[in-house]
Amino acid sequence: MSDVSNARSPLVWLWLALLAIVLDQATKIAAESLLSYAQPVYILPVLDFTLLYNPGAAFSFLADQEGWQRWFFTAVSAAVSIMLIVWLRKLPRGSVWLPIALTLILGGAVGNLIDRILYGHVVDFISFHWNNSYFPAFNIADSAITLGATMMVLDVIREMKDERAKA
Repeated sequence: MSDVSNARSPLVWLWLALLAIVLDQATKIAAESLLSYAQPVYILPVLDFTLLYNPGAAFSFLADQEGWQRWFFTAVSAAVSIMLIVWLRKLPRGSVWLPIALTLILGGAVGNLIDRILYGHVVDFISFHWNNSYFPAFNIADSAITLGATMMVLDVIREMKDERAKA
């Protein structure tokens, strides 16, 4: 039966957000208990685990401020999380790709939101580098956000291709 009313609600993918949150928080707890602050633990020639705290946003944006950014980014994260849930509810039943992207972003946003509320900073510990060039440290929540955002970009590209094909 291909009746759209029988298709799954996009909210069915919220389990993926919960999984991202649980993995993020579990790995941050492990990093906090197993790593010493700012002391790299070698994993691979291009990867180490280094416990770091980021009071700012992505790439330590505004990390050097006096503390107001904690509440600013907490409010932004909470607002974005609510917006993502509303967006999910409005997607057509049976949607898959975009709901997965949105729930990954939601899970990452909530994972980092939990850190901001509890600690006043985000716990980062994954560090990629090449020689002496380091990519900013990140965590599982950041990875979920990045994967979700990449999926959204690919979805837009796919939609553009579909529109061109129809024209």
